[in-house]
Amino acid sequence: RRPLPPSENGMEPPLPYTVLMFAIIDLPPANEVLAAMITPAVLISASGTLTMSTSNRLGRVVERVRVLNKDAEELCTGPLDDAKAERMNRIAEQLDSLNLRIHLLRSALSVLYMAVGLLVGTSLTIGVTAAAKSWLGWVPVMFALAGGTTLLRASYLLWRETRVAVNSSIREMEHVRATVAKKTGLFIPPPADGVE
Repeated sequence: RRPLPPSENGMEPPLPYTVLMFAIIDLPPANEVLAAMITPAVLISASGTLTMSTSNRLGRVVERVRVLNKDAEELCTGPLDDAKAERMNRIAEQLDSLNLRIHLLRSALSVLYMAVGLLVGTSLTIGVTAAAKSWLGWVPVMFALAGGTTLLRASYLLWRETRVAVNSSIREMEHVRATVAKKTGLFIPPPADGVE
């Protein structure tokens, strides 16, 4: 590399182009950019936790459907009496609830995956806009708003699925109480005010 020639007025030689470029751009300190990029990580972590929980719930619904399928196949063998018909009706009612639950869980998982993607996009666009010092500062804000909105939507879907699951369990408990009362003559009182 050749040394830079002295300037015409005898002052120090001009700064190299790369030094001038970084002085003009005035990049923010790296720790500020990294801190801003890591901020969405809290929401990404929350989304991941909800996703795992929702996947587990979905697995439980699938297992319950398999058990009910096996029960229904066993009930179809031999003559159909009143007890078998009543049990088949209970299975049909449970399958209706499970059908609604599985659709809510599928929607919730889809929305949670979108939320994770949007929040990762938020983190990336924070870094890009900070490095570019461009007018695109609104992009990470839009990604963050979209990510937060999808988390809210997923929470709503999971709330609905929980209500369906609880109502289905309450109906099943009522059926068990009635069956026990009919076969044994014992009465199992329901919990007072829905609280045990």
